Amino acid sequence: MQHLRMSRRGFTMVELLIALVLLGLVSAALYRVLVNNQRLYMAQTQRIDLSQNIRAAANILPAEFRELDAADGDITAMSATSISIRAMRWLSFVCVAPLLAGVNNGLQMTIRGGQVGQPMFFGARAINTATDSMLIYLDGDQTTRTDDYYVPAQLTAAPAAVCPAVGAVAAQPGTLVSYSGNFVAGTNVPNAIPPGAPVRGFERVTYSLYKPAGDTLWYIGFQPGGQTTQPLIGPILANGLTFSYFDVNGNPTAVRAQVARIDITVRARTVSAVRRGGQAAAAVIVDSITTSVALRNNRRF
Repeated sequence: MQHLRMSRRGFTMVELLIALVLLGLVSAALYRVLVNNQRLYMAQTQRIDLSQNIRAAANILPAEFRELDAADGDITAMSATSISIRAMRWLSFVCVAPLLAGVNNGLQMTIRGGQVGQPMFFGARAINTATDSMLIYLDGDQTTRTDDYYVPAQLTAAPAAVCPAVGAVAAQPGTLVSYSGNFVAGTNVPNAIPPGAPVRGFERVTYSLYKPAGDTLWYIGFQPGGQTTQPLIGPILANGLTFSYFDVNGNPTAVRAQVARIDITVRARTVSAVRRGGQAAAAVIVDSITTSVALRNNRRF
């Protein structure tokens, strides 16, 4: 019987070296691709976050400021890096008028709705007696506009109630509002606030350049009345928030009641430094936006 001879041949040292060199070249190329992809992903993520911060600033602050009437005292304090305002939160209408007889405290009236989605109630949230105050439209003599104004009023209670049926309109949800008003002398008279008068609910808030304790970054801070400041938008630069105030003629003003336009400049930055490409060193990306907001009820005299 013939036996076949088996050959046991391995790799030579040269072949192993060539294989290792090729493996190293391929691995290095793959590593470079993966690193570049990671850098690109991080850069794009940071840029997206930066754009979202800029967009948030361009939406939130102008929306708040467009509701302001400086002549009626909606701006309570202002500086180049901070502004305190009466921020409107909801709108409703009187359905059961108050009984006015010269008394400012302990007044009651019923307004339409009180919760989001209820008829004739407009707002992003419900009435909050802990933080909200009101501006109630006083019509006075309905044959003239010279005595019309908004009465500032402090909420003391707001339980659910019902607006009675009127003609073919069925009864609807309402809120029995208890409040104390700050009337101009001689205007707290019967029928001065009629059914249908608008009621605007607001809370006092402050927007400012803010750096939280223990943090190295700056933000646009938001502080509701009586509460602590919280980061709202950011991070931004150390000079990342600037307010400029102008009167009806376009001149800078420091008088709160004369403000007709507010320019908001926001300078935002990425959280981390990113590489812009090639061998350039990692750096923080910065972007900015300036928005001009015209306040309501600013007539030229």
